[in-house]
Amino acid sequence: QVQLVESGGGLVQAGGSLRLSCAAPASTFRFLHMRWFRQAPEKQRESVAFITSSGGTSYADSVKGRFTISRDNAKNTVYLQMNSLKPEDTGVYQCNGIHQGGGSEYWGQGTQVTVSS
Repeated sequence: QVQLVESGGGLVQAGGSLRLSCAAPASTFRFLHMRWFRQAPEKQRESVAFITSSGGTSYADSVKGRFTISRDNAKNTVYLQMNSLKPEDTGVYQCNGIHQGGGSEYWGQGTQVTVSS
């Protein structure tokens, strides 16, 4: 069951930028830790960026300095700004939210990002 709504994927040339958005239920967003995963063809899903309910962030080494995760609690939305994109960033990006108290978990449907060389 899809509970998060993602947007912003697409096709971009290497070196370009994209911003992904993920909208969550208004009633719970401010209590959610949010994470962006990606899955490339024939590879395991990996976590690329994480933001806590209070705004602390962490990143995969492969995207540090290029990607920025942020959240706007007034808009119930988490963003992933992706700069200096590389072909190896290609994949399906999916957002995930976990309640800070544990238990409730939400997933988006995924959005395709394709970076051409």
